[in-house]
Amino acid sequence: MTYGDRIRVMEIIARLNVGGPATQVMGLCERLDADEFDHRLYAGHVDGGEADHLQLRQAETRVNRVPGLGRSVRPGDDVRSLIWLIGAMRAFRPHIVHTRTAKAGALGRVAARLAGIRAACVHVFHGHLLHGYFSPARRGLYVRSERLLASISDRLVTVGTQVRDDLLQAGIGKAEQYVVIPPGVRLGPIPDRLEARAALGLPQDAPVVGYVGRLTQVKRPDRFLAVADAVLRRSPECRFVICGGGELTPEVKRRGETAPDTFRLLGWRKDVETVYAAADVIMLTSDNEGTPLSLIEAGMAGVPVVSTRVGSVAEVVKDGHTGLLGGTDIAELAAHTLRLLSDRDLARRMGEAARDWTTQAFGVERLVADTQDLYRSLHMSSRRRRIPGGSNR
Repeated sequence: MTYGDRIRVMEIIARLNVGGPATQVMGLCERLDADEFDHRLYAGHVDGGEADHLQLRQAETRVNRVPGLGRSVRPGDDVRSLIWLIGAMRAFRPHIVHTRTAKAGALGRVAARLAGIRAACVHVFHGHLLHGYFSPARRGLYVRSERLLASISDRLVTVGTQVRDDLLQAGIGKAEQYVVIPPGVRLGPIPDRLEARAALGLPQDAPVVGYVGRLTQVKRPDRFLAVADAVLRRSPECRFVICGGGELTPEVKRRGETAPDTFRLLGWRKDVETVYAAADVIMLTSDNEGTPLSLIEAGMAGVPVVSTRVGSVAEVVKDGHTGLLGGTDIAELAAHTLRLLSDRDLARRMGEAARDWTTQAFGVERLVADTQDLYRSLHMSSRRRRIPGGSNR
């Protein structure tokens, strides 16, 4: 394939805050075959109070900044973003418009239709907003909007089969539109456990439970703290490390200040491998998830997890084999945590099994290969549908 024959891909995301979507985008930007794909990234700015993935990772990926695009819904800014995207599409003339996150998915897909470029549209659901985000009225609006947007999409990608099934049950899209592409992750070198604990100021011999993720309502850090209190009643020597940030950081910080020797708030860290290396258990307490990268990374680091059974978590954690899953009951999650902390042999076996499973199933190379296959398929289908004489080149 010559340079001019490359498949042109316009990838649009609302913002590159620290989290799963940004991690996936960066993996693709760094590893897609540049001889076959002309892949360009378009994004808005990270809002105040959120960590910027590019700054945290010191990434040099080129980003085309979309004026007005970001997390918040502002009609004036949204119209400005839409008009800007239409112009950018007419200039670039992509074969594929690839959108992520709800707002960018709406603006990007509508812009592709208004631009008249005959691009194939693919939207990725890294999770969904069906549970834990909206009031019933706003949820209804979200569902109706996504149903309409699905009707102008060529493919809908989900990070797990449960996420896909939830969306189909809500009447969003048709089964034949969906493709499941699990996340792909590459974790850096895992430091020695004792060195990691020394770096974080943790006792060498105390049990340690870690939390890695955003401190936001749907992630339920309040539930994590409640589980921690229940664990401390049985294991007062336990330590809890929290790596992340978000709008609930002040509340979590206040709780941590009541027992500074027990709770360690780290903020966002570039060396997240240090957190996993220092932990005996990683916990996730969310009300809603897609396919959480923190649990994949924990597995790659050989750390067993305790998590609520939500979204596609069960597709990452093999319950009873690589970790323990439960409902939202505090006592149940605490019992799972204490079981792993007290039975070191069980925790070791689960950690080893988790490392084998996640490394095989969630490598970034597989993500890139799956995505390239999707792009090729969409491009070929688009070429077959193209009206004779109506070139998109």
